Amino acid sequence: MSCLVMAVKCCRPVNQMHKVKGALFKEHKLKNIQGMSEQQLKIARASSHCSSGKGNSYDYVIVGAGSAGCVLANRLTEDPLSTVLLLEAGPKDTLLGSKRLMWKIHMPAALTYNLCDEKYNWYYHTTSQKHMDNRIMYWPRGRVWGGSSSLNAMVYIRGHAEDYNRWSREGATGWDYEHCLPYFKKAQTHELGPDQYRGGNGPLNVSRGKTNHPLHYAFLEAAQQAGYPYTDDMNGYQQEGFGWMDMTVHQGQRWSTASAYLRPAMSRSNLSVSEKTLVTKILFQGTKSIGVEYVKNGQRRKAFAAKEVILSGGAINSPQLLMLSGIGNADDLKKLGIPVVCHLPGVGQNLQDHLEVYIQQKCTKPITLYNAQKPVNMMKIGLEWLWKFTGQGATAHLESGGFIRSEPGVPHPDIQFHFLPSQVIDHGRVASTMEAYQVHVGPMRSTSVGWLKLKNTDPNDHPVIEPNYLSTERDIWEFRQCVKLTREIFAQKAFEKFRGPEIQPGEHVQSDKEIDAFIRQKADSAYHPSCTCKMGQPSNSFAVVDPQTKVIGVENLRVVDASIMPSVVSGNLNAPTIMIAEKAADLIKGVPSLQEKNVPVYKPRTLETQR
Repeated sequence: MSCLVMAVKCCRPVNQMHKVKGALFKEHKLKNIQGMSEQQLKIARASSHCSSGKGNSYDYVIVGAGSAGCVLANRLTEDPLSTVLLLEAGPKDTLLGSKRLMWKIHMPAALTYNLCDEKYNWYYHTTSQKHMDNRIMYWPRGRVWGGSSSLNAMVYIRGHAEDYNRWSREGATGWDYEHCLPYFKKAQTHELGPDQYRGGNGPLNVSRGKTNHPLHYAFLEAAQQAGYPYTDDMNGYQQEGFGWMDMTVHQGQRWSTASAYLRPAMSRSNLSVSEKTLVTKILFQGTKSIGVEYVKNGQRRKAFAAKEVILSGGAINSPQLLMLSGIGNADDLKKLGIPVVCHLPGVGQNLQDHLEVYIQQKCTKPITLYNAQKPVNMMKIGLEWLWKFTGQGATAHLESGGFIRSEPGVPHPDIQFHFLPSQVIDHGRVASTMEAYQVHVGPMRSTSVGWLKLKNTDPNDHPVIEPNYLSTERDIWEFRQCVKLTREIFAQKAFEKFRGPEIQPGEHVQSDKEIDAFIRQKADSAYHPSCTCKMGQPSNSFAVVDPQTKVIGVENLRVVDASIMPSVVSGNLNAPTIMIAEKAADLIKGVPSLQEKNVPVYKPRTLETQR
C-alpha cells in the first residue's frame, strides 16, 4: 500500500511533462525512450497509471480481445509510455501455452467444433423470424482470445471499394476507399507478395488454399462457362467474378488476431490482459467515461482509464454494454430503471447481417470430404496436423468463391458464393450423410434492417436480437436469384462428370413460390452481424459514434468494431473489422490518416447486362 501512495504522489510532475507542446514532446520522445532503462520505463508507466489518482488505472481500457481489440492492444502499446488493459469475457485460445492442445481452435478444418461449443462462443439466438416460418436463428460469436477470428471460416474478404465510398456518403467522413485501403495493406502480409492492393509487412498472414481439389477447379470452370469472368484477386482490382479466396491461415494454422496481434505484444510490460472477465458497466463522472466495472472469479472490481475506454465487444456486446451503462434510447432505459447518461436512440438500431443458403448437389465420385469425416480418417488427419500442421486439417476447404451482380443496373456485385467440396448440415452440428458438394450463396446488401434491445439489466443475459430477415420484397427476390443463378452454374459442362441429383433445394422446387418457401425454411445467418453503433455525423440522430470513433454526447469513450459500420459491406466482415481497428489506432494516437489516391478499381463495361 505504501508503494501505491508513493506512486500517486509522484504523478504530478509526470502530468506536467505531458503538457509540453506535442511537437516538442514527439521530437525527443524516441530518444528519451531509448535512453531509459527498463526500471525507468516501469516507473514512468506506474506514474502514468496514477494520473487519475486510482491504483488500478491505465491509459486505455479495451473491452473485448476479439478481432478489433487485439489489434488495438498491439498498436496502442507500440508506444512504451501508453498503458493498456485488455479485458476478455472468454478464455485464452491456448492451453498451457500450446496451440496443439487447443486444436479445435487452431486446426483450420476443425472450425465447426467451436461454432457449436458454448465454451468459446456466446451462442446467441434471435427472436422468432416472422418472415422465415417463425424460425429462431442461431448466431455463434467468439468469446475467446481472438473473438470471432478464432471461430470463423478464415475467409479473408475486404468487400468492394464502393462500400467504403458509400460509408463516406453516409456520414463516415474519412472512411472512403482511399483512406481504408492503406489500412488493409498495413495489416496484411500476403503470401503472394505486396502490390498496389496487397500488404507485405503486416501482422496478419493471408494465404491461398493448397488442396488443388478437382471440385474447386470444376466450380471455377463452370462459372466461366456460365459467362462470368475469372478474377485473380477478389480483394484487389476486380472483385467481380470467380477465383481463389484468400484465407487467414498461416503455415497450416488459423491466423486469428490473437496470433497476429495479441501474442506478439504480450511481452510488453505496458500491456495487461485479463481473460474470463465480464465487463458489466462503463463508469462515468457526469458524461465523462472514467473506467469500467467488471466481474472476475465471482468478484466485482473496477479498472480506470486515464485517457479512454474503448469498446471492442462486437455488434452485440458493444451496444449491450452501452445500454447497460446508460447510453441508448432514454425511454427504453428508463423502463428498465437504468439511469440515463446520454440519450442516443441509435444504439442497438440499424442491425444488419448477411443471410445465406446452401445449394447442395450429390457427387457421383468419391472425392468430396465425406470420407475424411469418418472417425478413423479424422484421427489420421488430426495426427498429421498435430505433427506437421499439414494435410487436410490445414485448410478450412472454402478455397474458391465469387461475386456477381444480381441483375442489370446493379453497379457492383451484390451476391457472394463460397464453394465447399462437402455437405454442411445445421451449422455443422449434424454429420454429413453422403458424397456431396455445395455452395453458400446469399445477397450482400440486403434491405432488411433489424435491432437489438436489452432484455433486462443483467449483463449475463443475452439481449433481444431482432434481425428482421426477409422483411422486404427486394430481399426475397434477390434470394430467388441466388438459387436460380447457382443452379445455372452447377448445370455447366465442367460439373458433368461429378453431378448427381440435387439434394437442396431438390428437383421438386421450381416455381418462385416453392423457392421462396425453401429460403424461408433453410436460409441461415452467415455470421456477419454489424452496424448497431452506426458511425456518422453528430447531426444524424441515429449515429452512435462520430468519424473519429468517439461516442457522441460523452467524453473519453470510443467504439471500435464491426458495430460502427454505417452499412454492411459486400463480403465477409473479419478483414474490414481488422482494418477498422488499424485505422482507429491511428485516430486514437493522433497520427494523420494514411491515404492512397487514384487506385484503380474495376467497373463493368456496361450495366445493361447482368454479366
